[in-house]
Amino acid sequence: MEKVNIIGAGLAGLSAACSLAENHIPSRLISVQPSERAQSVLAAGGINGALNTMGENDCTENHMEDTLRAGVYIADPEAVRGMTKAAPGIISDMHRIGVPFNLKDGKIVQRNFGGQKKKRTAYAKSSTGKMLMTALIDEARKHEMNGLIERYAHHELSGLLIQSTESGKRECVGVTVADTYSHTQQSFAGKTILAFGGMNGLFPGITTGTTANSGEAAAIAFSAGIRFSNLEMIQYHPTTIGIAGKRCLISEAARGEGGRLFVMREGKPWYYMEEKYPELGNLMPRDVVSRESWFVLHDPTCGDQVYLDMSSLSKEVWKDRLPDLREEVMHYLGIDPAKKPVPVDPAIHYFMGGIDVDICHRTNIAGLYAAGECCSQYHGANRLGGNSTLGAIYGGRVAARDLAETLMTLKEEHEDTENSEPEGNAADEKPGAEAVLSIGGILKESLGIVRDGEEMENGLEKLKKLELKASQSEKRRLYLAEAILLSALYRKESRGAHYRRDYPGKNDAFRGLVTAEMTEDGIQIGNMAAGEQ
Repeated sequence: MEKVNIIGAGLAGLSAACSLAENHIPSRLISVQPSERAQSVLAAGGINGALNTMGENDCTENHMEDTLRAGVYIADPEAVRGMTKAAPGIISDMHRIGVPFNLKDGKIVQRNFGGQKKKRTAYAKSSTGKMLMTALIDEARKHEMNGLIERYAHHELSGLLIQSTESGKRECVGVTVADTYSHTQQSFAGKTILAFGGMNGLFPGITTGTTANSGEAAAIAFSAGIRFSNLEMIQYHPTTIGIAGKRCLISEAARGEGGRLFVMREGKPWYYMEEKYPELGNLMPRDVVSRESWFVLHDPTCGDQVYLDMSSLSKEVWKDRLPDLREEVMHYLGIDPAKKPVPVDPAIHYFMGGIDVDICHRTNIAGLYAAGECCSQYHGANRLGGNSTLGAIYGGRVAARDLAETLMTLKEEHEDTENSEPEGNAADEKPGAEAVLSIGGILKESLGIVRDGEEMENGLEKLKKLELKASQSEKRRLYLAEAILLSALYRKESRGAHYRRDYPGKNDAFRGLVTAEMTEDGIQIGNMAAGEQ
């Protein structure tokens, strides 16, 4: 049987590969880094699922409602229902294959996380992502020994092979990849699942994601005519610290265990989240916490630094639940968070928007799927902590399941792909460092926690000027950057992570997806209801 191409070897890619293998469908797992160094390893806090192990009468309906409410009701309810309903089973599966979740009396312990009134986040100390990945890597190796998974580490996407069918529909029939060691190009026929993560490389130095994620795969996909949605929904995490070349996350688990944000006001600590939001306090959804931090830092009566106070956390919490977090802070800042407040700043942490997919994770191009952070699904206008690991594993499974059904029920027509040209020149050089930094600087200025139309229009004009001297690979990056700004300008309201000073209220006319698509006539921005295709 023809192999499926999977671009990305994090949680979504591994989940898809293992799911396909369980259906005896072989795949190629293609990634810039080996799975052990994928961005998913960095996930710290946990994975959500209504196990109800904490005696709080939790259920999957509660999880669904919390997810939809945090995303301000623009995610597809049926997709969210599917994810939250599957969550307890996914956590049980992960535990069964070796994830060492924290346990008490033989039951998985769950902690509080932002935007959720129930203890719903299962965790493995403060290294949940690493533990999930380790377990899935072991599963993938079993299938690799049986010839059902073939791994291509140190390979990156350089083009998509897309053909038009007799009916005029566009279909992905393969990929072109480049070996980052030998710099040779290779084409692989087959249906494809994109699972390459978020667009961190478009915002160099100000994201918590891996620096290995250059954003090139997303730019190639957009230039190939793949429809994206909700590109303006960029999540700023309220608690990060600066390290070389990126931001280091201080997990939301710290606030889930009792960490408190404050700013100095008139010589005294002001615990502003607790005063403004007495019910959830420091565990409000991330868009709210980041925005409130921005507001207090622009308040002339307040100091110019937000702090996270974790000094009240017990020795047991530090030892059993947050040991890695404490070590990281001490290593990078020389501060023991168990004794002194930690200076923190908001930084880009997650992209709710991305490739537009339907409930089965199909894109607008036949034969092409997307899963994980690279796609727009489940999170709407704001992601709940603990839902990213869940969404990646679940999304990989859903894409693989639908693809398996397609391959097993339809007679495959193996088309000759040698005459297909990748959408985007696979022989192009990489974007120059100057262009990458220039684009990133413009986006940083234009797409902060608080935005307005004038700033974004100015950013768009600057991007247009860069096009005049850009190479083809740089133009791909510019088109995606322009699509983000055009999407943000189109959404004339404030909703979740998208907050505009000039449109501070919600507008039901935008209670849906803002779509962006590259066509022969340029970038087209539109609006459609969640779940439509």
